[in-house]
Amino acid sequence: MRHTLKSLYAFISLLLLSVVATSQHTMEINAQLIPDERAIHLNHTITITNTSSDAWNDVYLTDWAHSFSSKTTPLAKRFSESFDKKFHLAPDSDRGFTKMTSIAGQGTILQYTRPQKHPDIVKVLLHEPLLPGASVRMTLDYTVVLPDVKFTDYGITKNGDYNLRYWFVTPAVYNNGWEYYSNKNLNDRYFPQTDIRLQFSIPRGYQLVTDLEQNDISSSHIQGERLTVLTGKSRTDAKIFLLKNSNYEEVQTDYVTIVSNLHDYRIPSPLRALISDRIAGHLHKNLGQYPFDKILVTDLDYKEQPVYGLNQLPSFISPFPDGFQYEIKLLKTTINNYVNNTLLVNPRTDRWLIDGIKVYMLQNYMDTYYPDLKVVGSLKKYWLVRQFYASELEFNDQFNILSTHISRLNLDQPLDTPYDELIKYNKNIGTSYKSGVGLNYLNDYIGDNKLDGIIKNFYQKYKSLPLRSSQFEKEVNAQINKDVDWFFKDYITSNKRLDYALKNSKVKGDSIYVDVKKKERRSSPISIYSFKNDSLTSKRWVSGTQKVETLAYSKEEADRFVLNYENIIPENNLRNNYEKPNAFLSVDKPVQLKFLQDFENPAKNQLFVMPVAQFNIYDGFIPGVKLYNKTLLTKALNFKIEPQIGLKSKKLIGSASISYRHDYQNQGLYALRYGISGNRFSYAPDLLFTRVTPFVNMSFRTSNLRSNKRQSASARFVSVQRQEDPLVALPTPNYDVLNLRYTRSNPGIIHTLNVTGDLQFAKNFGKVSGNIFYRRLFLNNRQLNVRLFGGVFTYNNTQADGNFFSFALDRPTDYLFDYNYYGRSEDSGLFSQQIIIAEGGFKSQLDDVAPVFANDWMFTANASTTLWKYFYAYGDVGVVKNKKANGRLVYDSGIQVSLLDDYFELYFPLYSNLGWEVGQPNYDQKIRFQLQISFDTVIRLFSRKWY
Repeated sequence: MRHTLKSLYAFISLLLLSVVATSQHTMEINAQLIPDERAIHLNHTITITNTSSDAWNDVYLTDWAHSFSSKTTPLAKRFSESFDKKFHLAPDSDRGFTKMTSIAGQGTILQYTRPQKHPDIVKVLLHEPLLPGASVRMTLDYTVVLPDVKFTDYGITKNGDYNLRYWFVTPAVYNNGWEYYSNKNLNDRYFPQTDIRLQFSIPRGYQLVTDLEQNDISSSHIQGERLTVLTGKSRTDAKIFLLKNSNYEEVQTDYVTIVSNLHDYRIPSPLRALISDRIAGHLHKNLGQYPFDKILVTDLDYKEQPVYGLNQLPSFISPFPDGFQYEIKLLKTTINNYVNNTLLVNPRTDRWLIDGIKVYMLQNYMDTYYPDLKVVGSLKKYWLVRQFYASELEFNDQFNILSTHISRLNLDQPLDTPYDELIKYNKNIGTSYKSGVGLNYLNDYIGDNKLDGIIKNFYQKYKSLPLRSSQFEKEVNAQINKDVDWFFKDYITSNKRLDYALKNSKVKGDSIYVDVKKKERRSSPISIYSFKNDSLTSKRWVSGTQKVETLAYSKEEADRFVLNYENIIPENNLRNNYEKPNAFLSVDKPVQLKFLQDFENPAKNQLFVMPVAQFNIYDGFIPGVKLYNKTLLTKALNFKIEPQIGLKSKKLIGSASISYRHDYQNQGLYALRYGISGNRFSYAPDLLFTRVTPFVNMSFRTSNLRSNKRQSASARFVSVQRQEDPLVALPTPNYDVLNLRYTRSNPGIIHTLNVTGDLQFAKNFGKVSGNIFYRRLFLNNRQLNVRLFGGVFTYNNTQADGNFFSFALDRPTDYLFDYNYYGRSEDSGLFSQQIIIAEGGFKSQLDDVAPVFANDWMFTANASTTLWKYFYAYGDVGVVKNKKANGRLVYDSGIQVSLLDDYFELYFPLYSNLGWEVGQPNYDQKIRFQLQISFDTVIRLFSRKWY
C-alpha cells in the first residue's frame, strides 16, 4: 500500500510539473539591425503566465544587454576583480547599453525601475495584481546598442559580424520569489522556458546562424534588407550569429543536426560526419533524445569551457590520434550544450549536478572509445617520455588530478557554492571536474555501473522541466539500497578533505591485520585492495565512519595493501595509501630519482633533478642543478638543494631550503609555514656572502576566496657572513638580525591598498619602519599611485659601518639580501641605475646635494599620476634626518613609463634638488629602471587571475 501511494505521489508530482511546463511564457519580437548605429531596435511582446500560487504586484525582467552600460555595473566590477583592464579603459563607444522607450500592458503604460545594485534588471510595476494562473501581456519598445566582442566574445566583431547572446529582454524566474541576478560574464542567465517567435530584419549580405527554426525568409519592407522568421518551442537560450562569411557547417546525424564552426579542415568531411554521429549517438544512448532538431556548437562555447590538458597543444605537435583534438572539442562542447539546454536548474546557485553530468559523460565517452589512451598520447613511444610518471596516466586521470590540485592549495570550495563566488580556477576547472569525479566515485561505490542507468532515467524524466539538484538525490535513493548520505550531505556541501592512510600492519599466525586510519574529518567510504605476488586478490569498502578500522586478511591472499588503487576516489593525499607487512626498515615504497618535474607517483618516494640558471654581474652566468621533491601537485614538505657555479667568479655557490606547510580549512589563519633556507653568492667582485634564515610565516585571508585581501605575519632570523676584501676592512662583516614583519594587502586594478610594518633587532641597531601603498584607477581612466614610507632607528651604534645599515633614499643597501639586484655593490654603470621601490623610493640620485641615507629617521612620500596611457608624471618628497644634523627636505620629479606596473618601469628625472636634470651632463646615467621579471614573477602574474 505504501509503495502504491509513493508511486501515485510521484506520478501526480510529475503531472504537475508537466502542467507548469506547458503553461510557459511566450515572446514575439520584431527586431531590426541598424549597423550604422551598432544597434538593434526591438518591438517586443512578452506574455508572462503566473504559474505560482502567489499574486504578483510586479514582474522582473532580465536586461543583460544593459550590463555594459557603465564602469560600475556588476559586470564591470567582475572584470576588475579578474585584473582585466580592457573594459575600464575602453572608450564609451565600445560599451553597450539598452535604451528603453516604453513598457505597456494591462491597457496602460507601466512604470518600471532598475534595482540599485542590478542595473541590468528591470522591475515592472503592474497596474493590477496578477493572480495565480493568469497572464499579462506586455509590449516593450527599446533599442540595444551592442558592445565590442573584446569584452565577452559577444557583440560586434572587428569585421562587422554580430555574435548575439543575451541581447533581448527576457522574463526572470519566479520560484517562491523572483530569482534574478546580474550579468557577471559567467554565461549563466536563468531564462524560464519560453516559446519564441522572432522576426529579424537584417541587411542583405549577412548569413544568419542559429539553432532556432528558420521558418520563413522573405523580403523586408525596408529596402536592402531581408526578413527572417525564427521560432523555438520551450527555449532557454537563443544565440544568433550574423556573419558576412559563415564558416558553419551542418551535419545531419541519426539523432540531431549539429551546427558547428569547430573545424579542422585536415580532417576529411566524411570523418567529421562520422565523429559527429558517434558523439550524438553516445549522448542519445546515455542520456536520451534531444528535444530540438538542431544543436549549435561554436568555438566561443568551447573557448568558455575547454578541456584543459595536453589536448590543447598545437596541432603540429599533437601526440593524439588523427582527428582527436577536433573530436574532443566537439564532444565537450556538444555535451555542454546538450545538458545546458535541457536540464533546467538555476545555473548561478545550483549547477553542480549539470556540470558533474557533463564531465561524467565525457569520461564515459573516453572509456568507451579510447579506453587505452594515455594523457601523453603517442609520446609514450619515446624513451624519455616513458621516464615520467605522466606517461602511465590514463586520459581520464587528469580530471582527478586537476580537481585535487586546488584542494592541495587549500582553495577548494563546496560544490554548492554559488557560481559567482567561485574563484576562476574552480569556475573553469575545479568545481566541474570535482563534480564529475564525485559522480564517478559514487558509481564505483554503488557498483555495477548502476549510476549510468540512474542518470539516464533522471534525464528522460526531468529534461525540459524546472528542477533542483535535490531531486537527483531522491532518484538515487529510490533506486539503490546503500546509504549515500556521505555524498549528498558531505561531498557536495563541504570542502573538507578526504584522506585515509594504511598503518600498523601486523602478521599474527596465518592472518594479517592492517589499520585503515582516517586522517581528515570527512566520513566517506574508501576502497582497500589486497595483492598477493603483485596480483589483485580482493577489493573491500571501509565505511569511514570510525577514526581507525582494523581489517583482517589471510596470509594466503595478501602480502601488500593499497587504498584507492584505481585512484577513483578524490583523496587529497595518496602517498600514505601503501602498506607492506614486514617491509625492510618500514620502507614500503622505493626511492625514485627523476629528471625534471613530474606528476606525483604515490607508489614511489620521488626526487627530481632539474637544471637551473641565474645571473649577476659578479658571478656572471650561473648554471647549476636543483635536487628537490616538489611535484606538479603541491605538498606539505618541500626541500631543494641548488649547487651552482659562477662562470665568471669560478666559485661554487647556490642555495638550499626545507619547509613545511600546515593548511587550515575555513579559518582566517589558512596556512602556517616554517623552515630554514640558505644561499651563497657574490656580493662584490671575488667576495661571497652566506645567508642562513630560519623562518615562520602565518597567512590569513577572508572567508570569501574571491577577495584579494590577504594578511601575513612572519618572523625570521637572518644570519649573514661576508668575505672581506683584504684592502678594505669591513667593521661588521658578520651580523644577525631578528626581523618581524606584518603585511596587509588588497591588490586590484581599480583599488590597491598594501600596508607593511617591519621591526628589526640586531646587536648594534634596532629600527621600526612601515609603508603604505595606494593605487586608484578613476572612471576617467586616470590612475593615481601614492606611497608613504617612514622609518626610525630605536638605537643605532653602526657609525663604523658607514651607511650600510641606514635607511636609503633611492637605493637600499639590502643588507638582508632580499632584493633581486643584478649588481648590488655597483655605484656606476648600468646596473647602478637599477631601482627597487623600497625605503625612500626616490628615483633621482641626489648624492651631490643632499643626504641619501639616514641613520636617525626618514619619512618620504612618492606619487604618480597618468599623463597618457603608459606615461606617468611622478614626484617624490621627504625629510632625511641624520644624527647630529638637522632634517633635510628632499624632492624630485620626472616622467615614468610603466610597461608592466610594479615589474618593468623606466624613470626619467626632470627636476629635483639637483635642479633641472635634463640639461645636466650624462643624463643617460640618471635614467633609472625597475626590472622584477623572473619565473616566479610570471607565475604570479598568471595565477593572480586564477587563484
